[in-house]
Amino acid sequence: MSLTLADLIAFNVVLMAAIAAPGAALLYFIKTTVASGRVAGMLTGIGLGTAAAMWTLAALLGLEAVFTLFPWIYTALKIGGALYLIWIAIQTWRHARDALGEAPMPKGRAILSGMLLNFGNPKSMLFAAAVILVVFPQGLAPLDIAIIVINHWVLELLFYSAFAIALSTPHVRRGYVSLKPVLDRIAATLLGALGLRLILEK
Repeated sequence: MSLTLADLIAFNVVLMAAIAAPGAALLYFIKTTVASGRVAGMLTGIGLGTAAAMWTLAALLGLEAVFTLFPWIYTALKIGGALYLIWIAIQTWRHARDALGEAPMPKGRAILSGMLLNFGNPKSMLFAAAVILVVFPQGLAPLDIAIIVINHWVLELLFYSAFAIALSTPHVRRGYVSLKPVLDRIAATLLGALGLRLILEK
């Protein structure tokens, strides 16, 4: 069976709800955009979106079966991602009272940080696998798979780009600066809690 427009629309509706749901990716994106500016936010979004689209590709190719056969791979990825989240949380807490620097975040660092954050969450792939199983027919052609993955990537980029523009306005930035110690410590606590939850979950 081949991919239909209705399948793609259904996938996009679920995907948009997942992207907008509060979680480690969105929280880190918001913090980076407000602290480092629009460009850093967009580049972080590229990293997040690229990793998420790659997890969708993995789900379409059946990587969840590999996780079932070799659960240690899933565990290793999950623990690695959890430790990365905890590291971000510690750094955020330590620098909560630091003034915002004027130097922008390096482009490569922004993209890589976004990719590492989402690559460290293999549950994203399991979520994608569950959605794909419900939405799409079996036996998709390579072209259909490519369309789904590119569609996912573009949708993530559009979302994060629009959100970065909204968050990087002078009014929002001034508000963040005035509340930075409190907001950074809230973000650090939530990111650290998410990391611990990944480690403790079975």
